[in-house]
Amino acid sequence: MPSGRTALAAFLGADEVDAIASTRAIDRHAYAHDASHFLLVPDAVAVARDAEDVATLLRASRATRTPLTFRSGGTSLSGQAVTGSVLVDVRRHFRAIEVLDDGRRVRVQPGATVAQVNARLARFGTRLGPDPASEAACTVGGVVANNSSGMACGVTDNTYRTIESMILVLPSGTVLDTAADDADDRLRHLEPGLHAGLVRLRDRVRSTPASVATIERLFSRKNTMGYGLNAFLDHHRPIDILMHLVVGSEGTLAFVASAVFRTVDRLAHAATGLLVFDDLRRANEALPALIETGAVALELMDTRSLAVARELPGAPDAVTRIRLDRHAALLVELAAADPEALTERIGQQRHALARIAGRDVELATDAATRNSLWRVRKGLYASVAGARTTGTTALLEDVVVPVEDLAATCGELSNLFDRHAYDDAVIFGHAKDGNIHFMLTDDFSDAAGVSRYAAFTADLVDLVLGTGGSLKAEHGTGRVMAPYVRRQYGDELYDVMCELKALVDPLGMMNPGVILNEDPQVHLHALKAAPTVEPEIDRCVECGYCEPVCPSRDLTLTPRQRIVVRRAARTAELEGNTALREELSRDYDYEGVQTCAVDGMCQTACPVGINTGDLVKRLRAEHTSTHKQRAWAHLARHWKSTTDLASTALDVAAALPPRLVEAPNRALRRRVGHDAVPLWSADLPRGGVRRETTAGREPTERAAGSAATALCLPSCTNRLFGSSGNGVQHSLQSLCAAAGVRLSVPAGIDTLCCATPWASKGLTTGQAVMRAKLLDEIERATGPDTLTVVSDASSCTEGIHAAVASAGLERRVRVVDAVQFVADSVLSRLPDVPKVPKLTLHPTCSSTRLGINDQLRRIADAVAEEVVIPLDWGCCAFAGDRGLLHPELTAAATAAEAHEVAAIGAGTHASCNRTCEIGMTRATGADYAHILEVLAGRLGLALGTPTPH
Repeated sequence: MPSGRTALAAFLGADEVDAIASTRAIDRHAYAHDASHFLLVPDAVAVARDAEDVATLLRASRATRTPLTFRSGGTSLSGQAVTGSVLVDVRRHFRAIEVLDDGRRVRVQPGATVAQVNARLARFGTRLGPDPASEAACTVGGVVANNSSGMACGVTDNTYRTIESMILVLPSGTVLDTAADDADDRLRHLEPGLHAGLVRLRDRVRSTPASVATIERLFSRKNTMGYGLNAFLDHHRPIDILMHLVVGSEGTLAFVASAVFRTVDRLAHAATGLLVFDDLRRANEALPALIETGAVALELMDTRSLAVARELPGAPDAVTRIRLDRHAALLVELAAADPEALTERIGQQRHALARIAGRDVELATDAATRNSLWRVRKGLYASVAGARTTGTTALLEDVVVPVEDLAATCGELSNLFDRHAYDDAVIFGHAKDGNIHFMLTDDFSDAAGVSRYAAFTADLVDLVLGTGGSLKAEHGTGRVMAPYVRRQYGDELYDVMCELKALVDPLGMMNPGVILNEDPQVHLHALKAAPTVEPEIDRCVECGYCEPVCPSRDLTLTPRQRIVVRRAARTAELEGNTALREELSRDYDYEGVQTCAVDGMCQTACPVGINTGDLVKRLRAEHTSTHKQRAWAHLARHWKSTTDLASTALDVAAALPPRLVEAPNRALRRRVGHDAVPLWSADLPRGGVRRETTAGREPTERAAGSAATALCLPSCTNRLFGSSGNGVQHSLQSLCAAAGVRLSVPAGIDTLCCATPWASKGLTTGQAVMRAKLLDEIERATGPDTLTVVSDASSCTEGIHAAVASAGLERRVRVVDAVQFVADSVLSRLPDVPKVPKLTLHPTCSSTRLGINDQLRRIADAVAEEVVIPLDWGCCAFAGDRGLLHPELTAAATAAEAHEVAAIGAGTHASCNRTCEIGMTRATGADYAHILEVLAGRLGLALGTPTPH
């Protein structure tokens, strides 16, 4: 049989396939991995641009008998988003979100994440009903495909119950809008056999009492095992039945091009607490009483879960202070629509919770504490998996049993772990629904590991089905439980499912092998091995949480893909597949290394704190020649002349006709390389002003009423790139002077840099040279008291902090960003600010990593009547000079935000880092300035003349 891409090309024509499909090894292996423990490498990857592309691919699939599998977020855990045929990505071009009826409904395409949808609904006081823990990464396409529920929604607000309509693309290529008045008639006209078959199956199910009883029992609680046969009982019209059967069908029946959901009210006020019990049995036995309290969430964590959680950065006191023995905990949340109602709820239930827990329970209402508790629970899977033994694969399962059987089931499950020697297994989950998750780790490259897993699964099936429960609660059947669908439902209902699949997809081309599979060992095939590669990435569980925040996600690779391609290359090396390893390595230079912004945003989203940028920096260092290392070390030793020359060059370029600069610049890039020579364009600013020192001008005694002196290290980026205002250094000093706060700028400031440009390029020799110069200057300024060092560019603040930490000076030196310094020490001392009507604010990756976005917002609120942070904001990927070397990276990273900025229509735009301001100016055409320049300008402080901001 020809490869999937070859077959599609024969049908579509090579040109059309080339527009959307790829068979490059790096693409196939990058998309081969998802969050599950299965690994299949597709023949080809197609990136569908719209519903018509999907319809075309489906028609071609049927004509050529080429199976298709659709994927959006890739967070699925049961093997339903992997294939050895053609994988169709529907994340990149399917992200539209349209809020309807003042937030009571919302229309969403499959590539939008749950968190993105909820962010747009927040101002209306509503949200999506499904609330999966992976909301930051899981997409609506996956939510529909798996009938996702989550921590609070149960079976009342899940996808099945809140879906209103869909635009479906059937395997035949037929497109149906189920919201249309004539939708059922169109189904009858366009797909008469399907329409009649759905009626026949509906009547067959309803006329069989045993089938009705089984369906009602299984779907009275969470259940994503097999197809959603409750649709035959709950709906009458074939179009409505079909739509609800598609929910939870895991891409085996139709593609959902968009979906309209009825939203639910967002209970904006909540109190969260941790109830600690002596052991897992006591925690489960407390559930009936806890459910009676009306808690909206009851999340279970066993001893090992708590042990891992307490080691996470920022773990809350409620977790870290537990003296763990055999303890278990329930995260409980009470919620209400307003503060008064919440206070009443807390008063009503505090004593009941204390009685149940056997000790006082702290219920936190402040956002910081609540978020820290929920971060532990939401990131628990990846956190526990990240703590596994290197070289093993993590496997997460979820089952549901009657709540009254949960305690006994957890006990028996623990016995199974012991029996099969899964010593590091953990149990956690949605106890309120009788739905628990458990995680195992094993080495699936070893036959003994596969046999052990097979035996454990057989025992698990006996245990769960013996309670009348379901083998899948919310993660979908996939491949992992496909062999057991018949056993859970019985022959009659299994035959109904098989006939349904044959009706909708007679050739079985949509995601074959998923949900229905006659191979009794399919769950043991294609298990993922995890070769040891390098310390930076070995903990990665491929969950994909990093992808929505990655600036290169729509251009080349995401952090997850950078990692899995490295794993694929290592596997090829171990298997002696030299050709594959060399092909992956060749393409990885641009896809994985040169177009990584090394911004660290992936670390802010990763539950185990992996910064893929650290890997990329090391790879850049390994591939940098000794000559280049020496050359950049020379620049570090002569940084003043280097920045003077670069600034002058920008001035000269700005004064010349663009064509006289662009042509030779592009020719030089072609000759020397795009990764060595920046691309000049007419939208770049002129050179900046020299950094000024205060040496020789400081008073011998502190001015009356002035605050403590801080050492100010202005950024060299503001010397390289000018602004339309008076410069950040001058603005900062003017603001501080007005507030009676004295700053000291060292005499050698023009020779200094935070060393970030060298670090990000992997230029370790030059980094060491510059870092030594920087630390010498800081050491000279350090006295008996703690020294405060202030930087006026957020990325430089990060760089200085890293240098101080490398020298072990954190106890004597406090590094703060100018935004934080002004917000905390200056702003309250200033007179009232004349405000602009509306300001668009762009936080940066560094301000996010530094945790100063609240201070950034506080200053913005001081200068504008209305401050808008675009919902689509993210790292601009200018990344020092990365946006000059690869402008396509910044263009891809800022596209969505730029579109939103245009719609906002603010007259003032601000950020907190000069290169980011350049990147956003280039992306939007609006002039972005540092927020301190805007503040100083509004006060008329900068040189006594207001700036135009």
